[in-house]
Amino acid sequence: MNNKSLVITIDGPAGAGKSTVSKILANRLHYKYIDTGALYRAVALAAKNKSIDISDDLMLEKLCEELQLKFVHTEEGLRLLLNNKDITDQIRTPEISMLASGVSARPCVRKFLFKIQREMGKEKEAVFEGRDMGTVVFPEADVKFFLDASHEKRAERRYVEIASKSSQNLEEVKKDMQTRDKNDSSRAIAPLKAAPDAIVIDSTNLTIQEVIETMIYYINKSLI
Repeated sequence: MNNKSLVITIDGPAGAGKSTVSKILANRLHYKYIDTGALYRAVALAAKNKSIDISDDLMLEKLCEELQLKFVHTEEGLRLLLNNKDITDQIRTPEISMLASGVSARPCVRKFLFKIQREMGKEKEAVFEGRDMGTVVFPEADVKFFLDASHEKRAERRYVEIASKSSQNLEEVKKDMQTRDKNDSSRAIAPLKAAPDAIVIDSTNLTIQEVIETMIYYINKSLI
């Protein structure tokens, strides 16, 4: 690769492998890794802690005005601070996952986080992982990927990921994922979908390394 600075987006549904792949890809490119889903989870957690109904836009808008969100790199990896408090572990629960899906459909929350994400992308050299990075937040991104996998495979991956933090069994994970998929893809604002110019990768039968190498191939191709 040459030293051109890029903005790379990786969108896709839960369990497709976005987080793992995005972190490894960012590290290999010496880029920043931005987990945008964590930002929505942070707002969901803040709303939960203040007992705010996520359908109450006025209260959500007021809440967002009070929030300061910041990613920091530590020995433990990338951590998310909410008003200077580390909430990284608190936002990885099934309850917050479902709340985040609902919160992400609210215009005031999307407007608030849109500004934060755009600011993070100004310096480029970043891999943005999310659900609408290539369609809404960075439609001008240099390289866009949409990472997908079969529902069965995604549920299995998510089950393994949350096994130590949740009492959910595999069937419950599958059911939650179906609900979230439906919510994310059918919402009126920024529905989950691949950008017209995104490179779609089905990771169902691919190893993490194979997905990374496929992405590197297309990134190098974009630099020619």
